[in-house]
Amino acid sequence: MILPIVAYGDPVLRKVGKKIDKNYPNLTELIANMKETMYNASGVGLAAPQIGKDIRLFIIDASPFAADEDLSDEDRKVLEGFNRVFINAQILEEDGEEWVFNEGCLSIPDVREDVWRKPTITIEYQDENFETKTEVLSGLAARVFQHEYDHIEGVLFTDKLSSLKKRLIKKKLENISKGKIRSDYRMRFPKLKR
Repeated sequence: MILPIVAYGDPVLRKVGKKIDKNYPNLTELIANMKETMYNASGVGLAAPQIGKDIRLFIIDASPFAADEDLSDEDRKVLEGFNRVFINAQILEEDGEEWVFNEGCLSIPDVREDVWRKPTITIEYQDENFETKTEVLSGLAARVFQHEYDHIEGVLFTDKLSSLKKRLIKKKLENISKGKIRSDYRMRFPKLKR
């Protein structure tokens, strides 16, 4: 089932997600619905807060990035198979010199900005079978993970912008929260006047 994506301004996007265990109600169905919602919106990641749930769960399918010919063959191969469920994820370590990439977010349609992030991260998480895994991610895989991880920490990519950039997009963000935008997918707007 395709769920509405929560728009910028909704308090759930600012909550730190709660840990869940395998007894979380209808988890398999929730993950399936999140995948359907993400693909419907042409996203590469979707976090539970974006569908109104303040839990530590997100999904990623970075395979669309594998078509980018500017990337190395090795990076493209990693991204091609980077399709996972992350439960109770933690970033254990961030490494390297920050690099910039233009990011967007399904909760903030029509806003794309350059965001600086560390290139290599060590993570720990549980998969959908609640098996604990530790991994090192780098490049775009690390970036997509960091973006989704921020969601379960109550952080949006716009928080990482300079104060000047924030002022420049302030009106756009207000319009998104009021539903004064066109979106190709279902959304829920916190300040929409009925």
